[in-house]
Amino acid sequence: MDNSIDMASPIEVSGLSVNLQREWQFGSLRYFDAAGPFAAEVRGRLGGPLPKRLHAVTYPADASRGELILAWRSPTETLLLTADGAAFAAIAAGLANKPTGCLVDQSGGLWAWQVTGERTRDLLQRLGSTASIPVLGEARVSRLAELPVMALCVHEGQILLLVERVYSEHLYGWMRATAADF
Repeated sequence: MDNSIDMASPIEVSGLSVNLQREWQFGSLRYFDAAGPFAAEVRGRLGGPLPKRLHAVTYPADASRGELILAWRSPTETLLLTADGAAFAAIAAGLANKPTGCLVDQSGGLWAWQVTGERTRDLLQRLGSTASIPVLGEARVSRLAELPVMALCVHEGQILLLVERVYSEHLYGWMRATAADF
């Protein structure tokens, strides 16, 4: 018997929508000094600084690239997210072979779930706690559905949940079962 879950199907209930963002690419910016030369190089390429501790920022789309999101992960690591493959490739190429930092492509290892609607808070509280719910401009790592998940908010009314790909089916199952109770 096949018990696999079709994660391509969004979760849609009154006041809640959850969608897998498969087209997104992820990079881990790793550096020795958040104010050093690598951070300055990132700032020059993206048009703004790395996010502050526990924060997430977005750099809007322009004529040459789509939206870029940066999320603080640790004092020496920031995640880069985008659905624009060309922009991701250009940034990765531009940051290659730098002595004080690097970009590690994690597109195959992370998946993003976009959660919207007035029941978003209810869903996240049931899966974890109020501590797992970011406000606008925040990035928080906590446990949701017994998994480590980064929740970030860069647009009002929208939360992104980043989870390791191998755990995505588990998280989706919990979200689907929880939403069925609404």
